[in-house]
Amino acid sequence: MQWFFNQLKQHAEKVALVDQSGEHDYQTLIDQIDTYYNELSMTVSAGDSVAILSDYSFQSVALFLALTKLKTIIIPIVTKVEDEISERLEEGYVDWVLNLSDKLIINSRASKEKHHLIQTLQQEKKAGLILFSSGSTGKPKAMIHNLDNLIDSYKGRKPKKLSILVFLMFDHIGGLNTLLNSLTMGAKIIIPGTRDADEVSQLIEKYKVNVLPASPTFLNLMLIGNTPERYDLSSLKMITYGTEAMPESLLLRLKKTFPKVRFLQTFGTSETGIAQTTSRSSTSLEIKLGDPNQEYKIVDGELWLRSKTQVLGYLNVPMNSFTEDGWFKTGDLVEETEDGFLKIVGRNKEIINVGGEKVLPVEVESVLLEMEDINDCMVYGEKNAITGQTVVVDVVPSQLVDKKTIKKAIRQYCRERLDGYKIPTKINIMERTNFGDRFKKLRLK
Repeated sequence: MQWFFNQLKQHAEKVALVDQSGEHDYQTLIDQIDTYYNELSMTVSAGDSVAILSDYSFQSVALFLALTKLKTIIIPIVTKVEDEISERLEEGYVDWVLNLSDKLIINSRASKEKHHLIQTLQQEKKAGLILFSSGSTGKPKAMIHNLDNLIDSYKGRKPKKLSILVFLMFDHIGGLNTLLNSLTMGAKIIIPGTRDADEVSQLIEKYKVNVLPASPTFLNLMLIGNTPERYDLSSLKMITYGTEAMPESLLLRLKKTFPKVRFLQTFGTSETGIAQTTSRSSTSLEIKLGDPNQEYKIVDGELWLRSKTQVLGYLNVPMNSFTEDGWFKTGDLVEETEDGFLKIVGRNKEIINVGGEKVLPVEVESVLLEMEDINDCMVYGEKNAITGQTVVVDVVPSQLVDKKTIKKAIRQYCRERLDGYKIPTKINIMERTNFGDRFKKLRLK
């Protein structure tokens, strides 16, 4: 993994990171990594489990990389909820807790006997990474990666003069992918103080950001807030989107708003890493997985992946999502074209079963988002005594409209475009849809 730190030195004079404290070049980043490495080496040992309690910043990125160099097992924690922090410290077998405020605070913690997967990394003298799932569908899973292996997958990236905004944080495989990919290429990374549509748009304008990775939910918030009209976002060359299904009508609306921007759908899982993808076009939801580190197959409509960068395993739940020969069942439902493109149509856990008929939420959402009076919506299922489940939608109107009028318009619009069993039987008027810190819709009620 020494190649990675040598790569940083090749970009020494370029701007590496921009955060609320200002601009920092790659040489400054290298120096800060070395400072933390030397300080940590006096107390922390290779193979120790170390939690970082911090959001993204120049300092936290340098700290993360110093711990990588020290060959520790890193647990990034960005939540501020005390119960969640305590749970992650316990299930990550944490020895040391690092807090970043005015200075680095190092606290020791009594840890229980290490999980055998952590012991394996310790014996192999490899750096590790523990990530937690969002927990939107149950107990958050603690996933452990061989971090050396993960970083090595970025080897060979060519230098590029790009300005990239980091949207997801380093407790998420997508945010980590953006960070490592950008640093390897010598790109300029812009770190927002908040994930607010206005702040992100201000930063795009100020720093001439070229690449914006985001979720469909966040991109829609930009449209709702009219930020493309209120800020100069003409520097954008590419918008990548992932983490949840994109409604087709929303993609078309985005492309109309950003006609010169290339849209690329990304795909990855915390278990297998981020795959290299190709979109058929900026207005198509069809993608091709062409990653030399991954292979895929489709089983009963579900996408299965096997990757060279996949997790060693879970620390707190059984490996039920994996087959004995290493295939990961993603839970994503896909359709495949004759020429090898895939279209992600939803999650198997989110399917609504109405009297034996299956409804995909994103299909209904795409229809509703065609309506001018609807800014946002979220479709999900509720129990029904007769049909088993029924279709429910939370709707965010574009303006103050009469509730009866908008509900009547929704039903009429859906009747003309959807099969009867797909039409929402319950319509809730909301100020915003239910989404989490990672700007991913939380459908399961």
